[in-house]
Amino acid sequence: MVIVCLCIFTQANANQAINRDYISHQLINKNQLELTSSDGKISISYLTDSSVEVSFSNESIPTSESFSLVADRHSQALKNQSIKPKLTQVDSKLVFKTSVFKVEINKSPLRLSYYRLDGLAETLLISEEQGFLTQLNAKAESLTSENLANNDTAIEANMQVCVNFRLSPSEKILGGGERVLGMDRRGHRLPLYNRAHYGYGTYSEQMNYSLPAILSDKKYLVLFDNPAKGWLDIAKTDKDILSFEAVSGPLSYVVLSAPNHPKIVKDFTLLTGRQPMPPRWALGYIASRFGYRSQAEAEATVKKFAQEDFPLDAIIFDLYWFGKDVQGHMGNLDWDSNTFPQPEKMIHNFKQQGINTVLITEPFILTNSKKWSDAVDNKVLATDAYGKPKTFDFYFGNTGLIDIFNPNSKDWFWQIYQGLMEQGVSGWWGDLGEPEVHPSDTLHKVNGKQLGADQIHNAFGHEWAKMMYQKQQAHYPNLRPFNLMRSGFVGSQRYGILPWTGDVSRSWEGLVPQVELSLQMGLFGLAYTHSDLGGFAGNNWDEELYIRWLQYGVFQPIYRPHAQDDVAPEPIFHSKKVKDITRQFIQLRYQLMPYNYSLAFENNQTGMPLMRPLFFNDEKSEHLTDNQSYLWGDAFLVSPITQASVSKQAINLPQGVWFDYWTDKAYQGGRQVLLPTNIETIPVLVKAGSFIPMLEQVNNAANYQSDELTLHYYHDKSVKHASGKMYEDDGYTAHAFEKGLYEILNFDASYKEMSQTLDISLSQLSGAKTYQGKPESRNIKLVIHNITNSAEITVDGKAVKLAAATNAKTTSAAHYPIAKQVVVKFKWSQQDSKTISLNLK
Repeated sequence: MVIVCLCIFTQANANQAINRDYISHQLINKNQLELTSSDGKISISYLTDSSVEVSFSNESIPTSESFSLVADRHSQALKNQSIKPKLTQVDSKLVFKTSVFKVEINKSPLRLSYYRLDGLAETLLISEEQGFLTQLNAKAESLTSENLANNDTAIEANMQVCVNFRLSPSEKILGGGERVLGMDRRGHRLPLYNRAHYGYGTYSEQMNYSLPAILSDKKYLVLFDNPAKGWLDIAKTDKDILSFEAVSGPLSYVVLSAPNHPKIVKDFTLLTGRQPMPPRWALGYIASRFGYRSQAEAEATVKKFAQEDFPLDAIIFDLYWFGKDVQGHMGNLDWDSNTFPQPEKMIHNFKQQGINTVLITEPFILTNSKKWSDAVDNKVLATDAYGKPKTFDFYFGNTGLIDIFNPNSKDWFWQIYQGLMEQGVSGWWGDLGEPEVHPSDTLHKVNGKQLGADQIHNAFGHEWAKMMYQKQQAHYPNLRPFNLMRSGFVGSQRYGILPWTGDVSRSWEGLVPQVELSLQMGLFGLAYTHSDLGGFAGNNWDEELYIRWLQYGVFQPIYRPHAQDDVAPEPIFHSKKVKDITRQFIQLRYQLMPYNYSLAFENNQTGMPLMRPLFFNDEKSEHLTDNQSYLWGDAFLVSPITQASVSKQAINLPQGVWFDYWTDKAYQGGRQVLLPTNIETIPVLVKAGSFIPMLEQVNNAANYQSDELTLHYYHDKSVKHASGKMYEDDGYTAHAFEKGLYEILNFDASYKEMSQTLDISLSQLSGAKTYQGKPESRNIKLVIHNITNSAEITVDGKAVKLAAATNAKTTSAAHYPIAKQVVVKFKWSQQDSKTISLNLK
């Protein structure tokens, strides 16, 4: 389908849009206002006290179900007693506002403007420029002809829709999903059409996961709730104009504001859904390549991980599990018995070692595959205009596409997944779900209505993830989802997807943009966005690049080296130098599992991403465009090495005191610092006032135990009060927190400058039930950093003599002046609180 820019109209259409006038209004309920205009109706609904959903509808643009927003958002808003918008009329305007947010409605021409309120002060966030626009696309190829009886569908398929706003001249804009453009996306016209970009490097305008949403440094967010093919024009075509354009679909958007960006993310994920807790093993090392060609090769690889002393939690099987060649087998969706003669035995043996099995699947069924006839007979494939299965050629062969929107197709597809889960498969890899090839004349059955591919394209992966999540919850309600997917829509995180950044070049150019990609996605709820560690595309081998990429991976959501197998992606097949360096970092990843798992819980509860931009720390606008460094949770600042032969790295430190993780050297923030590095380290700093719970050693999540816990606290006299927490459950039960099967360890620090005393207290909050594996007590090794001298240490008011610390079974303490550390060891029983006091005079 060919379409023109939707904001370029004939004069008659432009005048009609500009002259849209107010006719009347009515309050539907306490938080929803409906406007009747000269060409349609506009609904304004408060979803929270600082966010509104706005929709336009008329005879040619009906309202439709939202893919991005949670289904019960309106009923939840009505139940929320704090949402009390007031409607007033002043001259030629209506004002619909809460105590913190205001919608101002100009009657003629009809325009909406949005303000954040702070007491008597108000800040204009954004205002409509022309507002909602529509135009019949006369040049578009008709997706429905005389063969389709529904004329409304034909009209809607050829209707272009647009809504635009005026931006402030100097504001910076993030968003649009996976792109390599820099953090500030202003000045770009971005295609909204999920499409793979094989072998990308330092520039890409279009990738696997586009998002029709923006986030401003003025502390507001706008979501355009339409999954159709389109564009997001961020002041590219017209100066200071933000425009959303689509080939068809609903005209609906959400505006949300908050006093700071972390609160925006929290509120946005409240509306679009929060990520379910992943299984603990998802945070461990996942072996993957394109691909393991036989059962013997997979078993040998797993064995070598153990021989080389590398932790391992899962192994992923790419295309070869259902066929010996890359082409010609997609859609079989069953083990190739010639190369995998005993898959269930293999899966069982892996599970006995604590290693989970993950399989790739795709939504394409080749016409020569074993499942083709069954798929046709059961009518599970997307169709052409004549109602027959739509077939087309692509790289893997002649194919049809599962109509993932059709309930009948979902049931058929799920039966395959369920059968494999009964064999012991623990997780899934949903590939090519853009879909990678999606002809415009393909028809899908969506809520009983036929829609063309371009109308629904960006929601395909989203609906696939939804099917898998909901079916698994129905059949295996106690299991947590593990679902790698490279494409989806806004809100897909609520179905448990773990997105990755596609087929990146195996080069320094491919490593450079990975921080930017993960940060951008995390701001909009997709917090598990990660990269193929080491790079995917090409046969280039660069030892230094490989080491640097795997070092960075310790501090990204999913640890999964993956590549075309011209060069092995697993460190176990490389030199002693590579193994020795990467082994230490992978072991560090496992040592940090209590901290990382707590980040996963925080994300589940609040939507906060694991990787966070620097401006989350202090809201400094100069940090907004930093795509080189980031925060890993609240405690760590990480700055990956993305160039060869680097010995020093310039880092923009936010305000505060920061400690080099490797040396404990302190740096004052609020400025740029130059950090030395070598091939054995990357720049990692810890913020003063941070608690970091760690383990000494663990080889996979199945053997995870936190009864021997090392707790680090980074003290600085500038931090008077600090707190942290550690979340624990059994690591695999779905909704464990909601079921009361958890405990939270709370850590607090208080420094009194007058008396020069530091008090650290530990307390526990347990759920109503006891989860499997919960320790009856813990042996704690408390390491307090940046202590130059310590005259006295007490534990629960009892003095502890400074000596060489022994073990935690008996309370002991030691001071190491050169390292500037105090180590206190003690036993901590359930439900008891502990207070450790240091006199620093």
